[in-house]
This record gives sequence, C-alpha cells and structure tokens, in this order.
Amino acid sequence: MSACRSLVRQCAIHLRSSRPLTHSLRQLPRCNPLPRSYATSVAAAELKFGQPLHETHPHILSPGELTPGITALEYAQRRSKLANKLSKGAIAVLAASEVKYRAQGIFNEYRQDSNFFYLTGFNEPNALAIIGNDGSGDNHIFHLYVREKDPKAELWDGARSGTQAAVDVFNADETGNIERIGDILPSIVQGATEVYSDIPAFDGSRSSLNRYLYGPTIASEKLKKVIDHRRVKPLKHLLNEMRVFKSESEVVQMRRLGQASGRAFTEAMRQDFTREKDLYSFLEYQFKVNGCDTNAFVPVVAGGQNALAIHYTRNDDVLKDGDLVLVDGGGEWGSYISDITRTWPVNGKFSDPQRDLYNAVLKVHRSCLSLCRETSNLSLDKLHGIAETGLKDELRSLGFDLSGNALSTLFPHHLGHYVGLDVHDCPGYSRGFDLKAGQCITIEPGIYVPNDERWPAHFRGIGIRIEDSVCVGDEHPIVLTPEAVKEVEDIEALRS
Repeated sequence: MSACRSLVRQCAIHLRSSRPLTHSLRQLPRCNPLPRSYATSVAAAELKFGQPLHETHPHILSPGELTPGITALEYAQRRSKLANKLSKGAIAVLAASEVKYRAQGIFNEYRQDSNFFYLTGFNEPNALAIIGNDGSGDNHIFHLYVREKDPKAELWDGARSGTQAAVDVFNADETGNIERIGDILPSIVQGATEVYSDIPAFDGSRSSLNRYLYGPTIASEKLKKVIDHRRVKPLKHLLNEMRVFKSESEVVQMRRLGQASGRAFTEAMRQDFTREKDLYSFLEYQFKVNGCDTNAFVPVVAGGQNALAIHYTRNDDVLKDGDLVLVDGGGEWGSYISDITRTWPVNGKFSDPQRDLYNAVLKVHRSCLSLCRETSNLSLDKLHGIAETGLKDELRSLGFDLSGNALSTLFPHHLGHYVGLDVHDCPGYSRGFDLKAGQCITIEPGIYVPNDERWPAHFRGIGIRIEDSVCVGDEHPIVLTPEAVKEVEDIEALRS
C-alpha cells in the first residue's frame, strides 16, 4: 500500500509540473481506496477543505463517511461497478456542475451534477472525473482533476480541497490542476479504446432562444475535437441502471431525510397562516432545523384555486379561510432529496365537499402505496393505470360525469416518478419497467377540478394532491415520509 501511495504521489507531482501527460490510460498506476493521511504537521481538524469531512465536521459526518450517510468505500464500489460495465480500456468522462450566477459576481447556491457526485462524492465546481476499466475485473482507474489550492482565491470564495485531497481524501489514482486539462485530456482519450460521456450532449432544458443564439450544444469546440463524436457512447443509461437501485445506506439516508421533511410538514399543518410566502418560509426553516441542508426544490404553496396549477411556485398570494392549501416540497440532505405533497384546510377544518374529495384521493393513494413491492409485478405505468381506475370509481360515486377526456382534465399528470439524488431521478429511465426492490419512487395521485359548469358546483376550484416517497420492498413497501400526517382526523386534530 505504501508503495502504491508513493506512486500516486509521483503522478500528482508529475501532473503539477509543466510537462504534458504522455502515458496512456492503460499505463497509469492503480490502487485500492486509500486511508486518509495528511502531508502536514497541522491537525486534521484544522485543515481547510471545499466541503465537510469527518475530521473537520464530526457533527455532520461519521467516521468513514465522505458525504452524509455514504462512505468513501461505497463511492469506490460505485466506480468499480461502472468500470465493469465498460469494455476493457474504455473510459467514462464526467464534468462537475458549474457555478450559476444570479447577477454579476452574485452566485446561486451550488449543487453538484448528480452523476458526478454519485461517483466521486466531490462537491466543488470546475472538476473533471475519468473512470476507466483496467481489465482486472475487480478494480478501476480513477482520475480527478480539480482546482489547486489558491490562498488569494480562497480568501474570497472559501476553501478548496485541492489536488492533494483528491488523492488523500477522494482516493483518486491520479490528479492534476484542472487549469491544465487541455494538456492532460487529449492523451488520455487517445489511449482509451472507447469513451463514454454525456458532456457534449444536447441540453434539452435550454430555452429555444438560448439554442437559437448559441447553437445546439454548449460544449466547446476544443472538447469536440478531443472527444471524437464517432467514438463517444452515451453514459447516462449506464448510470441510470445503477442509480435506480438504492443501496442500504442510501435507503437509510433517504428515510432519515423523509423523517425530517415529514416532521416539517406536520409542524406546518399545526400553524395558522394568512399568506403563502409565510408558510413557505416556515417550511424551509423547519426543514433546516430538522437536519436538512436546504430545500430539495422550490416548493409549491398553493392556496385555493392556485392548486389547479400543478407546479405553481409564485407563492405570493393570500390564504383564505375556508380554502385548502396544497404544499409540495421536501428537504435535501447530503444531496439526496425528499418529495412530499400534502393538502389541508387553511382553517384546520375540512368542509364536507373538501373531505369527500380528499378521502377519494387518499383511498387511491393508500391502495397504490400498498402495491409498491416487487411481488406485485407492476411498473409505475401500470400503477398509474390502477390509479386512474380507482379515481374514476371514486369520482363517479361523487357525481362527476367522466365522459370523454374528463379524467385527463381532472388528473393530468403521472402517478409518480423515481426519486433519489434528483427530484425526478434517473431521467430517461423508463416507467414501463416492473418495479424492483431497492428502487425509490413517489406515489402522488391528485384531482384538480376546474371552475366551470362541467363539474359539480361544490367541488369546483378545489385542487388536492397527496404524495409520499417510498422504497419498493420485496414483499412490503417502505414509506420514507410517514411523519407527514395525511388522515383527515389526524390533520384536524393538530389544531383541536
């Protein structure tokens, strides 16, 4: 092990020199995940890194954890699993997210690219990871190129982990200053048999104006020349196949997160609010005091008819006595997220029509939750069909005319989605596959009654959604968010 560490340090020194990297991927040194050591006489707790570590933040991380709930060993196992999905000599290339700015010099809260984070645990911008199959079958090659320590820059922007930590903390076989990536990357790519990457891919989230002004991709011409498109294969589907199945530690982390988020929701239901933004602020505060890092996403806080907009996020209206308020939100902790929706009366007491419609949605919600087990042999799409049938039965019993496309108007969204590091986790992974144990999803039936004469008058303008995050079990579901109460009697009892 000491010889291996010495070899890794030599590589790091080589990369920080002025000479370009000339050896190919298959000639690079490899070693197993290394125990941490620090080439300094300063106590580990006094060192400065770009993210919390156990040595500096023992109140956040347990021994062995690289990020909350996830050990350095698990990150190494993920990289090894990905490497074994690649052909011998192939590499995967992933880039960290960039800092996004609200205005010149004013940055938004940073969030790492989920695939990059899943494989590295590294939570800083301006970094590149390369993972390769060395042909051994039980190991992998891991390069991590990051920003070097820079006291002047760190005076303004805070600590960086630097290249030494890339080896000592994040267990890279080789590292280097990201500013020299233009010299480093070409020789690595040339030495690889295949390249897997999503970096040059078309970004469908960009606006039509942005694509018109700047072209179909945001990849640089230099990168396009380095990574020959004829040799590049998409990486996303390989990572989706891994990320969709949660490890035991991931499920534990998401359960803790669900508990914290659920308690925040229940505490919010106890309170009287007259404005959406006050409820929003209270919920965000409760997420954090219960242990979350931040919001998982901008929550929906929709009073009255605002709930008819599925993703209403203005949250700037008043809350009226006699209306319902629909809240869709969740906390984030260690980059994992929770997703919960609850609907409750602003004044704490359901009217008769509100109770009837709420219980109709709740009955379907409970039924679908109970089917979140592998032995059900159901996919999310099949569960959606079951939810549609259940909602039709309930709505007919309440006097709704469901002729034509009525249900698609009243229930316009899908029953659920995968959840994990992203709110809509594993984008592109089909909801048509049968659910398997270890997959985490949401179950969120809803009814949204437009304010027009087609619908029974006493239900018009009501929007109700009930959502829980759940882990699919072998024979029983594991609801991750039960602390958020949802029975009518329990909701009303909170203010009795």
